[in-house]
Amino acid sequence: MSCCVPTSELVLAAADARTRVEEVRLASRVVGDGLRQTDLSVPGVHCGACIQAIEKALNALPGVERARVNLSTKRVTIRWRADTDPAPFIDTLAGIGYDAHLYDAAADMKDGAFAALVKALAVAGFAASNIMLLSVSVWSGADAATRDTFHWLSALIALPALVYSGHIFFRSAWNALRHGRTNMDVPISIGVLLAFGLSLYETVHHGPHAYFDASVTLLFFLLIGRTLDHLMRDRARAAVTGLARLAARGALVLQPDGTRTYLPVGEIEPGMTIALAAGERVPVDAKVIGGRSELDCSLVTGESLPVPAVEGARLQAGTLNLTGPLTVVATAAAKDSFLAEMMRMMEAAEAGRSIYRRIADRAAQLYAPVVHTTAFLTFAGWMIASGDAHRAITIAIAVLIITCPCALGLAVPMVQVVAARRLFEHGILLKDGGALERLAEIETVIFDKTGTLTLGTPRLVNGDDIDPEARGIAAAIAAHSSHPYSRALAASAGPASTPTVAASDVSEHPGCGLEARIGANVYRLGRPDWALATAAITTANVVLSRDGESLARFVFEDRLRQGAAETISVLRRLGLPAEVLSGDRATSVGPIADTLGVPYTAGVSPAEKIARIAAVEASGHKALMVGDGLNDAPALVAAHASMAPASAADIGRNAADLVFLHESLLAVPRAIGVARAAGRLVRQNLALAVGYNLIAVPVAVLGYVTPLVAAVAMSVSSVIVVANALRLRGVPRPRSVGSGPTRPATQPAAGRA
Repeated sequence: MSCCVPTSELVLAAADARTRVEEVRLASRVVGDGLRQTDLSVPGVHCGACIQAIEKALNALPGVERARVNLSTKRVTIRWRADTDPAPFIDTLAGIGYDAHLYDAAADMKDGAFAALVKALAVAGFAASNIMLLSVSVWSGADAATRDTFHWLSALIALPALVYSGHIFFRSAWNALRHGRTNMDVPISIGVLLAFGLSLYETVHHGPHAYFDASVTLLFFLLIGRTLDHLMRDRARAAVTGLARLAARGALVLQPDGTRTYLPVGEIEPGMTIALAAGERVPVDAKVIGGRSELDCSLVTGESLPVPAVEGARLQAGTLNLTGPLTVVATAAAKDSFLAEMMRMMEAAEAGRSIYRRIADRAAQLYAPVVHTTAFLTFAGWMIASGDAHRAITIAIAVLIITCPCALGLAVPMVQVVAARRLFEHGILLKDGGALERLAEIETVIFDKTGTLTLGTPRLVNGDDIDPEARGIAAAIAAHSSHPYSRALAASAGPASTPTVAASDVSEHPGCGLEARIGANVYRLGRPDWALATAAITTANVVLSRDGESLARFVFEDRLRQGAAETISVLRRLGLPAEVLSGDRATSVGPIADTLGVPYTAGVSPAEKIARIAAVEASGHKALMVGDGLNDAPALVAAHASMAPASAADIGRNAADLVFLHESLLAVPRAIGVARAAGRLVRQNLALAVGYNLIAVPVAVLGYVTPLVAAVAMSVSSVIVVANALRLRGVPRPRSVGSGPTRPATQPAAGRA
């Protein structure tokens, strides 16, 4: 009988491998410097050992410049030289036990692992509590027949619980072992299975001791840690997907014969003419060839105020057409447009952040080999000393159980969950547990301006100085526009003082203002150079005129966010310098920065914000980015840690590590204070876990601990870690420096930066 694989199967396997390599090439993209990048999803990644194994295997492949694993998103980013054929990345990962496929942000958001963990945790908890109840009678000195009966009942409860709840660890351990490597789940699985096997042996032979409660309790505590950890990691996955949702799905393309054809955005090519209606997003980078309108360019510059779009204006993908129809010609394909570049910047920043290794992941890399070696040497030593295999196995099992990483597994996620609760009490949402550690390490804070340091909403400041009748007319006209100045003006006048102006009598002139016919007069509300018949020098943002003559001049301001000045003072006291980084104009950013006494850089693009953060961190200072705009999203991902207000754009909230719900900017130093306290507790917990092992392991190795006592000791160490984590609730709020009402900015309102 031949055991050789048929030639036809070898040919098919080789063809499949070539197909996968070709798919990788087609899905990759150019990143510069002669490199291409491929992103793979690897659902099986769950610990530091997994990261080390994957990066080692991929970095050893020919042509690979760098491979990085992001544990939160279970994503592998590979950069390889474009002048070489792509290596069989997927097959290489399969060879070391990891299933992989090309990364799809939308598909990979659907994660059923959390539900599976919760179910496994519930089953393990139910089984552990019932076995503990049965064990009470055994511990109380039950007679032999009763003891054997309770042991068998415990076995019947433990077996299905181990099969169902333990498969999470068993599958991972087996996958590692059959590919010649190890991870944290290997000693866990060995300890649990040996404890169950020894207990079953004792039950069959009417032995006095069984350890079913120990094996199931181990699973219960370990699943608590893994579930909490997964819960924290699961909150850091939506930034790029949220940005992708801003892209238009398609557009109406004007054909040479005058007909209109709807094309998906991926089929739009440079040179095509597009009809862009009001309310639609620009699908690709384009140039205006007809029409007038106003654009929401907050995605590009952070400007919340509309920007005029006239013939010849350049439009960038993702900006929103507000007021009028435009005819534009595409200047780039979707994959080369501004929105695609924003997504690539975010992905690159995310890959760079994945270099960060959480303290628990670093500790876990040492755990498995140390435990394996200790247990094996214990078994070998007792076999040589006593020749009693039963006793040697029992003591080795006790060593495996007493060194089980329950305390280590709970040390970090328990603190993170308590910290998340503490932050929530301050009105701050924590999305990523790893961000808590990064936040504790920051050394400088970078703020966006509008919507972050300021509220980003114009407010009329000279309303009391304006004739009530003129103010009422202006408010009535402004009610027909969604412009930020119009909304502020309409809101400043009470309904009783506002006359009625029919919508049919009002027309909007994009980039200029509103024109209304009331009786025999023509009123204009808008830019001074448009509303007035003769040029006039004025500091007003908006002018109301009647037949070209000025009736009223309106000045708006953008107020500092509550607690902004106090926040800067607290940060100084904490030894954290601050600066402002804004896409807005210097004339708008300067007065705000001067009021707060911080340096600033104005007029920066999203790419320049990333470059500034990279320069800060290259100088050895880890940066916290606080921003809200769509244009801040890449910088929020690129920074060592990031925060955004709840009023931020969806993509800004998705990209940030923390979101503060209240208006006060004091959430920033409060979050830093909680993060630093949490970092201290994590280090204390790890020290407790290590100290526990240093004391308990020698006692177990010397044979003074049974598996049951080992399980109790392990549980006590876990409880101590949990109790220490709960001390975070006593951390006080950082004291603010100074008090008093929020001060307004002293310059006219400007756009969102």
